[in-house]
Amino acid sequence: MNLNEYPLRSGGRYVLYWSQVNRRVDSNHALSFAAHLANSLGLPVLFYEGLTWSHPHANDRLHTFILEGIPDNAARAAALGMGYVFYYRRRRSDPDDIVYRIAADAAALVTDDYPGYLVRDHNRSVSRKIGIPYYAVDASCIVPMEHFGKQEYAAYTIRPKIHRVLQEHLKPVVPIRMKKRWTEALPSFHTGVTRESIPALLAASEIDHSVTPSAEFRGGRREAKRRLRHFLTHNLKRYARLNREPSARATSQLSPYLHFGHISSLEIALAVQGYAGEHKLIATEFLEQLIVRRELAFNFARYGPSPDSLAALPTWAQTTLRKHAADPRKPVYTRRQFEQADTHDPLWNATQRELLRDGVIQGYYRMYWGKKIVEWCGSHHEALEIMTHLHDRYAMDGRDPNTYANILWCFGLHDRPWPERAVLGAVRYMSLDGMKRKTDVDAYVRQTT
Repeated sequence: MNLNEYPLRSGGRYVLYWSQVNRRVDSNHALSFAAHLANSLGLPVLFYEGLTWSHPHANDRLHTFILEGIPDNAARAAALGMGYVFYYRRRRSDPDDIVYRIAADAAALVTDDYPGYLVRDHNRSVSRKIGIPYYAVDASCIVPMEHFGKQEYAAYTIRPKIHRVLQEHLKPVVPIRMKKRWTEALPSFHTGVTRESIPALLAASEIDHSVTPSAEFRGGRREAKRRLRHFLTHNLKRYARLNREPSARATSQLSPYLHFGHISSLEIALAVQGYAGEHKLIATEFLEQLIVRRELAFNFARYGPSPDSLAALPTWAQTTLRKHAADPRKPVYTRRQFEQADTHDPLWNATQRELLRDGVIQGYYRMYWGKKIVEWCGSHHEALEIMTHLHDRYAMDGRDPNTYANILWCFGLHDRPWPERAVLGAVRYMSLDGMKRKTDVDAYVRQTT
């Protein structure tokens, strides 16, 4: 969709693609649209990525992961005949107007349609100032967010709507063929990145150096595809049976790559569907999580209230939490104690250690992790603030619609009322005894020690 009414710039030298979220060249509907527009105008494409010290919670972990994807994107863009510019704003004193500088010579700008974080704000503000058409294209979801037009209540309401149109969207993105190749010199502010140069780039940046890179995840397109291949050949056949057994490590571990756009949900779905068909496997449960549950979260981010407030919850959840707001809590922990994995609960501490070390918490235990924070905080509002802070700062898939929806699920979003109890009211309860009955808690705790 075009977010303004400016005409194409006469004499523009290229079509600009600004990669804010979907940091990849292949399987990218937004970049494909930019290439199609450029071909129709007889122009090349300039692919622009940026990274700045000023992002909220910018730290070595998050910046390392993004920087590790830059060499893959630069090489792939060049192979397709596109220009590629990456700008790393390391210090407050560095220029903060690069997108406007390179847009000054563009006929049009294409970027990602994304319902949260800074991208939504950029798309509102920059589109008014840019002076050329500003197209935002959804390359995050399989069924575009705009298809639904309103907030869906839960998975059972969005599921049939997705499945009615899924097959018309579950098709590979047409490969890009550029009619006019990029031949210009790159601007002086372009930052070349190699794996070897990343430590020096980080050291020169005014970011939080206390959050170290993930011990488990390396960024980039090639690593994302490697993990997808590993999931197909080793874990897809185990997924339905073991995805709720965290110690089995049977999940795809692709959420960081989806969040930073190094791989698309579309290509994952197509690969899983194809492999399952070829090897006579049932992939229904995985595809439910990848498509229905994930796109329900994007629907919430697009059409729902702000995810940093309990006002985003359904009426029944807000009512029951207000009723139990003054219930006594025991124990009560501070944010510092939560952050340092310093509670009485060995399973909760293990999940927090995994977050601190690797930047993830396995999905089933993340629900337990969140529920206990709700129980052990002085207030429901404080619990939401702590959960959001810990994800924003440490999680490789934090600051994401799916993560924010998962956090609010702990307070009743996309769920139903359950038998009433203290603190949580009618919001679903999860217990350590329940985790011990359903999963191998001891094995997981050993893995994270």
